[in-house]
Amino acid sequence: MKRIAWWLAVVLVLAALPVSVSADLNDLMKWTKSKVGEVSAEKLIAYFRVNGAVAETPTEMPPLFGDQPPVSLKDLLERLKQARQDPAVVAVVLDVQEAALGSAQIEELHEALGKFAAVDKEVFVHTDSLHTGTYATATAASHISIVPTGDLWLVGLYSEAPYLRGALDKLGIVPDMEHCGDFKTGAEFLTRTGPSDESKKMSQWLLDGIYDSMVERMAKSRKIPPQKMRQLIDNGPYSAEEALKAGLIDSVKQRQDFVKHLKDKYGKSVRIASDYGDDKEQDIPEDFFAMMTWLMDLLNPSPKVHTAPSVAIVFVEGLIQTGSAPTSPFGSTGGAYSTTIRKALDQAAGDDSVKAVVLRVDSPGGSALASEIIWDATRRLAARKPFVVSMGNVAGSGGYYVSCGAETIFADAMTITASIGVLGGKFVTTAGWDKLGIQWHAEQRGAMAGMMGSAQPFSEKERAKIRHYMESVYGVFKQHVVDGRKGKLTKPIVEIAGGRVFTGRQALELGLVDQIGGLDDAIKFTAGRAGVSDYEIRVIPEPPNIFQLFMDPQSNDEFAGALGVEAAGTPRIASFAQELKGREADAIRRILGASLPGLSPGFDSIFSTLAGIDPIRAKAFIKIIQGATMLNEEKILLFMPDPLIR
Repeated sequence: MKRIAWWLAVVLVLAALPVSVSADLNDLMKWTKSKVGEVSAEKLIAYFRVNGAVAETPTEMPPLFGDQPPVSLKDLLERLKQARQDPAVVAVVLDVQEAALGSAQIEELHEALGKFAAVDKEVFVHTDSLHTGTYATATAASHISIVPTGDLWLVGLYSEAPYLRGALDKLGIVPDMEHCGDFKTGAEFLTRTGPSDESKKMSQWLLDGIYDSMVERMAKSRKIPPQKMRQLIDNGPYSAEEALKAGLIDSVKQRQDFVKHLKDKYGKSVRIASDYGDDKEQDIPEDFFAMMTWLMDLLNPSPKVHTAPSVAIVFVEGLIQTGSAPTSPFGSTGGAYSTTIRKALDQAAGDDSVKAVVLRVDSPGGSALASEIIWDATRRLAARKPFVVSMGNVAGSGGYYVSCGAETIFADAMTITASIGVLGGKFVTTAGWDKLGIQWHAEQRGAMAGMMGSAQPFSEKERAKIRHYMESVYGVFKQHVVDGRKGKLTKPIVEIAGGRVFTGRQALELGLVDQIGGLDDAIKFTAGRAGVSDYEIRVIPEPPNIFQLFMDPQSNDEFAGALGVEAAGTPRIASFAQELKGREADAIRRILGASLPGLSPGFDSIFSTLAGIDPIRAKAFIKIIQGATMLNEEKILLFMPDPLIR
């Protein structure tokens, strides 16, 4: 079976090549273009394109299906730093038109672009259109240009959350949930048809905090008073010409005129270096036999040996779950798995070449058990070498749990964090089965055997038991925070916990984090704590290569399924159809498939269509369903729904 999988990988790569091996290979396989950005006498303008979502965890996978490999924030920041330090680079052009950035990623990319001013290098943004998030990033540039009749959708921030109780009622499903903390509102999307007062209050202070930080950043960069910037936002959106008149951008130019402007400014011989500094790019040999050797090395490279001092980055990205991360030839596995992360932290602790470790957390939490396993591994690591946490877009509930043991915690001003509280419960489905004319008969031995069964709500004794269990987990969570943040909290834990969620800046005032800064700041700080100035940055575990992915027997079924999905329809709908292949799809069908008469048979088709025309809501919906389905495996959760802000 492994031999078949290996040859399948070879065939896939060969199938991407033309019959005659020639220099045209570089055009057909964009991810193998020759590297640019090396120091030379030639003047370069480094071009960066951020397309779609930016991942936290890097990948080394070539794009078997798609135009380019996924971009990680770490790689993007490193490439920008390379351009900043490269004497051949005279300027930078950034395309963020199609970027989908989280609030913390906006902040970190903005900071990285702002550093070019210190080395007298200009940053240019030229685009057809910008929205609030991409504009907030672009304001760090020296010059923003939009094409004639283009637009600037600077309209502020919009937040919304789905509530499924009405659909569950139609299905005859009753969510029986408990929570520790008045502000631990993560289960309300199941138990209510709208937000509680606590949830409203928390959403308002979160949105206020993020909005204030974003306005402050844009106003400072564009040298516009904050109050006037707020007025400009309230009067948006703008055409390109209106945006220029309002001082929000610097020019209105067609792309050809923009390029001519660059050549006039930096000389006719200046070269625009596409995908500057992309380490994934390689030259493909033109000789057939040399190409075959290159191909074998690509599929099965020699293991890397690390001896130089390094700062390791371990990523906690997505829903925190127990077990090991499955491998996939089609991108991220979409979760933070306790066994995988524990092994990575243990490896970093035991590797003498690793002098310090940064835990990069971008997670709404998940399993309480998995969070404890990861927290324990961080505790053992911190006893051996400098250990720092860098928070991304979200580090809430379990995401904060795994962070609180670090000696220093960095967060971006717009990071969403805390949510110190516990959720637990089950779904009662008897009424739903009754609607279908299906009756269940149960027997049990042991007074508590049916406690988590779906036949009926908790009895008083069962509810007391589950509450006791949850309170014990909640107590452990609070104690970890008190011990980890000893002497730093500015309020009693009872006033900070209870499920309350804060921005990074608000968390700094409460002592929940130590510094406002991004991943690059955390790396430099940790290296300083370790006393090293010359070091490499390593990701542990190393991203798997294509050979390792196809050797994993778990990937075979996923590979076959994805081939079928790819041929199913348009790329956007196909990508959502692929996301609906797993247990989330089953949960959606169970919970909503029969919620409206006559919709059940075509629910998948309807959801795929909605996903195509409203992808932001569809993705948010899938995320909260992931959290809900974890109740089938983990009865106690440290989870907060990732707020949908756009």
